Amino acid sequence: MPRFLIQGRFTLDGLRGLLKDGGSGRVEAVRRMAESVGGRLESYDFAFGEPDTYVICELPDTKTAAAVALAIGASGGVTTKTVALLTPAEVDQAVKQRVDYRAPGA
Repeated sequence: MPRFLIQGRFTLDGLRGLLKDGGSGRVEAVRRMAESVGGRLESYDFAFGEPDTYVICELPDTKTAAAVALAIGASGGVTTKTVALLTPAEVDQAVKQRVDYRAPGA
């Protein structure tokens, strides 16, 4: 299943919610969210500065990752940046794939 890194930054409302629910409450909410779309929470870490959180989830596909990003963004509590993660085996396959490309000006 594809893995995604979701970097989050709490809004003022999100920080108020974090103070109310605590870190464990946030982790459980994200775990339930991932499972609700057929995925799995792999890790959830808080950080100093920006971003405030680093979350790695397995999600069924990019459409599901987009739905998750939209739901999180619409909540108003967190802004996110989502990055698709590749395994070393996927990179091995990518470097072997032929691509017909011409650089600008070449």
